[in-house]
Amino acid sequence: MCLGIPGQITEMGVGSAEQALVAVGGASRRVNIALIADEGLSPGDWVLIHVGFALARLDEAEARSTLEMLASMEATYADELDAMARSGTSRPQEG
Repeated sequence: MCLGIPGQITEMGVGSAEQALVAVGGASRRVNIALIADEGLSPGDWVLIHVGFALARLDEAEARSTLEMLASMEATYADELDAMARSGTSRPQEG
């Protein structure tokens, strides 16, 4: 399964013109923005990130909606693991 994660650009030109620092889940990540550099990105912009590359520019509402959906999926998965543990069912293999 492939998953893109929204992140907010905090700094441009980190190491090279094609790199930016992006805030993702409370951490800063260096992300390659070359694929969408022609969109005139700047700090504060939201981007969709997959395997270290910004694939698309997002508006803030779309980014926040996606982050909320991902958070709800995480909570649902954690609840399912807890229910399995209580029932004696083994945990699924990760990876």
